[in-house]
Amino acid sequence: MSTSFSHDHVGLSVTREDLDATIEWYSGKLGFAVDQRFDSHGSTFVFIVSGDVKIELLAGAATRQAPAGDVLTSMDPSRLHHFCLAVDDLDMTVSRLRDLGVELIGGPMEVAAIGQRIAFVTDNLGNIIELAEPGTWSAGRQD
Repeated sequence: MSTSFSHDHVGLSVTREDLDATIEWYSGKLGFAVDQRFDSHGSTFVFIVSGDVKIELLAGAATRQAPAGDVLTSMDPSRLHHFCLAVDDLDMTVSRLRDLGVELIGGPMEVAAIGQRIAFVTDNLGNIIELAEPGTWSAGRQD
């Protein structure tokens, strides 16, 4: 018997001081909205959503990490490297984000092996977000 998985959410640790600014960044730059906010076990949990994408912000005893300045030099195998958001039009999304003051740390670039165009940005805390336009990788996947 095999186990079947589907994606539920990504969890990001933030400091209490950064929680509201992080909610504002994801709301203002990427259009996320707060779905739930509650306190439990000495921490604050906030679920933000956009379409079928859900991110859990966990504010407790987190400490700040240095933000990534370049996607190629950011690869540390001891942590989550990035999460990916699918977008319909990469160029339009990148243009909109640039208008909002969001800088790219990689791309846009074509990844021929998977037939996708991608770009990378960081949020207000330095978490890396990949933006991916549909291609043969996502079209051919069997989830």
